Amino acid sequence: MAAPTVEYTIGGVKIQFPCKAYPSQLAMMNSIVRGLNHGQHCLLESPTGSGKSLALLCSTLAWQQAQYGKLVLVKMSGYFVLLCVPQSPLVSCSLCPCAMAKGGQKAAEGKSSKDAKKKQVPKIFFGTRTHKQITQVTHELKRTLYSSTPMTILSSRDHTCVHPDVVPHSNRNERCKELLEAKNGMTCRFKNGVHKMQDQNTLQWVHGLHQAWDIEDLVGLGGRLRACSYYAARDLMQDACIVFCPYNYLLDPLIRESMQINLDGQIVILDEAHNIEDCARESASYTLNRPQLLSAREELDGMVTHNIRPSHHEPLRAFCCSLLNCSVLAERDFETSCKVWDGREVLGLFYTMGITADTFGMLQKHLEAALEKEERVGLVNGREETVEVSTISSATSSVLKSLFMVLDFLFRDKSRFAEDYRVALQQSYMWTVAPDVPDPQGFFTRPNRRRPGARSKALVYTLSFWCLNPAVAFSDLSGRVRCIVLTSGTLSPMGSFSSELGVKFSIQLEASHVISKSQVWVGTLGSGPQGRKLCATFQHAETYAFQDEVGALLLRVCQAVGRGVLCFLPSYKMLDKLCDRWTNTGLWNKLEERKTVIKEPRGGGKGDFDELLQIYYDAIRISGEATGDRALLMAVCRGKVSEGLDFTDDNARAVVTIGIPFPNIKDLQVELKMKYNDQHCKARGLLSGSRWYEIQAYRALNQALGRCIRHKNDWGALILVDERFGNNPNRYISGLSKWVRNLVKHHDTFGAAMQSLVCFSQCQQGAGERHGAASQPFNSTDIMPPASLSPVTVEELSSCHPSQSPSTDSLLWATVHNTTASQASAPNTQLEVPRSWVHPETAGSTGVIFIFMYIHIDILLNKFCGGSWSTLRGLIGVSVDN
Repeated sequence: MAAPTVEYTIGGVKIQFPCKAYPSQLAMMNSIVRGLNHGQHCLLESPTGSGKSLALLCSTLAWQQAQYGKLVLVKMSGYFVLLCVPQSPLVSCSLCPCAMAKGGQKAAEGKSSKDAKKKQVPKIFFGTRTHKQITQVTHELKRTLYSSTPMTILSSRDHTCVHPDVVPHSNRNERCKELLEAKNGMTCRFKNGVHKMQDQNTLQWVHGLHQAWDIEDLVGLGGRLRACSYYAARDLMQDACIVFCPYNYLLDPLIRESMQINLDGQIVILDEAHNIEDCARESASYTLNRPQLLSAREELDGMVTHNIRPSHHEPLRAFCCSLLNCSVLAERDFETSCKVWDGREVLGLFYTMGITADTFGMLQKHLEAALEKEERVGLVNGREETVEVSTISSATSSVLKSLFMVLDFLFRDKSRFAEDYRVALQQSYMWTVAPDVPDPQGFFTRPNRRRPGARSKALVYTLSFWCLNPAVAFSDLSGRVRCIVLTSGTLSPMGSFSSELGVKFSIQLEASHVISKSQVWVGTLGSGPQGRKLCATFQHAETYAFQDEVGALLLRVCQAVGRGVLCFLPSYKMLDKLCDRWTNTGLWNKLEERKTVIKEPRGGGKGDFDELLQIYYDAIRISGEATGDRALLMAVCRGKVSEGLDFTDDNARAVVTIGIPFPNIKDLQVELKMKYNDQHCKARGLLSGSRWYEIQAYRALNQALGRCIRHKNDWGALILVDERFGNNPNRYISGLSKWVRNLVKHHDTFGAAMQSLVCFSQCQQGAGERHGAASQPFNSTDIMPPASLSPVTVEELSSCHPSQSPSTDSLLWATVHNTTASQASAPNTQLEVPRSWVHPETAGSTGVIFIFMYIHIDILLNKFCGGSWSTLRGLIGVSVDN
């Protein structure tokens, strides 16, 4: 770890930054320190690639460490670390090795009654969407002087379990719990060894994790020590100064309870928070189907029948029976029907079942008692032994806990959240395939000869408790934490967050990008190569004319822009329709001739998706080394590709968005949310339903556009295809991120747009080649393959004469003649150039110029045409093909 490069003092806090900060980073750190100093919430947008993560980490950790005391930079075991000298004995230090084995803190806790008033320094809970993004953030932390800060990463067993008997199971949670409960006489030996790695100082100074680590590092250590990394990560939270986790761990009350996360007085950072409203609504919602409820009731039946804690299980069984009897349906659509209640109506229904705020409290106590572990003395094979009392399965427990979580919100504070809920009982049909049955001789029918009656429709009921107000889940945070920092590269439009989340964001920031305007091309296209208008509404998108025009447009973009191209569509349905149409018309083959084409899968496992993504990356990397560069990734807004993936440099030289990705207007939940906002927009200051609907589209669009331009030296083109952008820019452009909307240009014709795009792409590629040539010697085979080269002497070059037309030719000829003569000490000195360039019949100004280019291409590109081949052709009036 290198010594600090730059120190900034912001708001009285000294921040050690690993490099000179961008203006956007300074603005972010200033906003964060102000929020922390005054206990105010922050809403910060900073474009991807502007160093947002570094600014977040350095500013919050510097503020936190300033609360402990004076910081001293020392070198220990080859690493620079920040040690703290407490300013007051009432402030405990757990940031560094001076709190060895927690001894200093524990000793301070028992000294006197004054310690009860000891100043508590807040922990930092850093939440982001995915574990992959956590990996990226911890990598950034490792670059800073704060990399030795005690930390942990909370994760699921799917990511952290190392037990060889659990890892192969599809449901690791169930298998892990079986081992913990010692069923079948087997216990988890890895859980018993968790003490080997559950202490921060042991982790850093015994096991060598001196700097910020990733979850893979902890899992590897757990495997070597035969210790449970899942429970170790949870135990490490006690003395951690910063805790990383997916942000649903912070929003979901059930996960917070399970992971024992206490947010009182803490600092909460929610990175990549553009979807935080959706996540908050989902955290306070729950959907179950009839089979799940039936299974829970049957298990409770068994408990009562076998006289196992009947006083606790009987009320829970009655609760499940009451829900199962709620089956009043109203016709809605063909083959679907539903009944929707608002929160007040649902409370009325529960009242008729005997479930009120008072009786619900009793139900909660019954569930707690039913889940308690208890041992009793009983007879086993004629001998008295201690046996554990059976408890309900984790599946039944999950159903009841989730239902009670929703009921808790409905009854809380005199039912103040009741109007924020809608409960939908839906009936739908799904196709099921009957299992193969052997004939009397024991043989199975071949699949292609299966009887027509093998497929059948099954009726499915689902009961959904939908929270339409994200402020319900957020209320657990906003009233308890010291400071909430919401940040993302694509928060725009930002106006909805305060009203939707019920939080006052006193500090707001829309930071500028760190790139120059010349590094990005942003344009809207309202028509295709044939001049047909392109408007991706449902009516137009269904026509072959629209589908063919979009295909022709995408092909032209692929021809104009090299390397990687991403194309985002509003839905999987449109993606499938376009691919089917292009396959039938032959356009798909033309695209594949130009580029390797990858289509984002609708479902499938993570491994399958990662494999397709690797094919895309490999196609770009391999083609970049050869003569071509061809890869096109067809994806969907709100899909896997649009969220959290890093398409740096050649992986995304252009992003094409087709249409505007509005949510499905026919989706029942979307319909209810829009009606809810219209109902409460005046009283609560919410956005109208239509405005909320539009903002969901803009956020998805901004997220897709953000896949391009990932650092300050990156470049790329953003192409928005839909005539609505140009026809009504005040409505459709205003929702884009600040750095995008300030650069948008509307192109009247497709030809003008392509001409501009080609010029931009060639100019940027030329700049990249020039930048690369500066660090390595010129190699002629980079321009012309060796097979086309042959030895040419200086005497042969002397037989070439310039044309009499442009005055530039004479200048170039003199330069070439002098250069070749000065570089060759003898007339027979040979140079490797294409012989056709100096053949008597073909040698002229073109040949002379190309010889000059071949010998001093770097000088010519820089001096005469700024590094662009296209500018060179225009300057000298010749064709490269000659």
